[in-house]
Amino acid sequence: MFVFHRDGFMNILFCGDVVGRAGREVVTQHLPHLKKQLQLDFIIVNGENAANGFGITKEICENLYESGADVITTGNHVWDQKEIIGQIDNDPRLLRPANYPAGTPGRGSNVYSTKRGQKVLVINVMCRLFMDPLDDPFVILDKELSGYLLGRTVDAIVLDVHGEASSEKMAIGHSFDGRVSLVVGTHTHVPTADAHILDGGTAYQTDAGMCGDYDSVIGMKKLPAISRFRRKMPGERLSPASGPADLCGVYIQTDDTSGLAKNITPIRIGERLSPSFPKD
Repeated sequence: MFVFHRDGFMNILFCGDVVGRAGREVVTQHLPHLKKQLQLDFIIVNGENAANGFGITKEICENLYESGADVITTGNHVWDQKEIIGQIDNDPRLLRPANYPAGTPGRGSNVYSTKRGQKVLVINVMCRLFMDPLDDPFVILDKELSGYLLGRTVDAIVLDVHGEASSEKMAIGHSFDGRVSLVVGTHTHVPTADAHILDGGTAYQTDAGMCGDYDSVIGMKKLPAISRFRRKMPGERLSPASGPADLCGVYIQTDDTSGLAKNITPIRIGERLSPSFPKD
């Protein structure tokens, strides 16, 4: 059973990939009241598909921040909107995968402070199976975590693992169990049914799902996507579906002493997917 009060706990919400205008609208609609209802200390949103399904812009970042997001993570579409290349160095709350080559603009991790003074380390990495061949995420995560100790130097650590293969995301979860508060997957846009706490105390879900229109092909309009599979020929450009959207993510509570997870539950709010919400 969840206890929403914050004595001894930190309440963290992670929202899955925001896809297009429908995804942005459902997030900006619900975040303010979710922050109050769940007494959230910290909110992370994956925004890599927020700009018409491909990348993110400075304006969209500002809208998400105004709605309550503390940090925006990304993935393989981070550079799709070229304007962000020249802006990402100036926005410490916008992360790109940490395993891009040295010299890539932006940052892959950062430590943030909540209004209660807790320190939260967020790390964004991208997997390699069926993805761009970036640097080894396991090695990068070891390096990123080497300067921090959960429960001592930081109060919570969240890993956004952006990847296609469930096996690779699960392997990362088990590899860093006990060293971080939450390992959550993004990229596939389909919420998995495996939210649980690993043996070492780390909350885990293979994929948080997307914030977008589920009457679609992973957030994109159905007919052009189906045509690509059936015809194997160039056709209409993929664009986000624009119907009523669902908000999908994961909510955790961490222990103030250890930084490890005490509770985890998926969040699903909308008209199409079966609802999921923590019970007080």
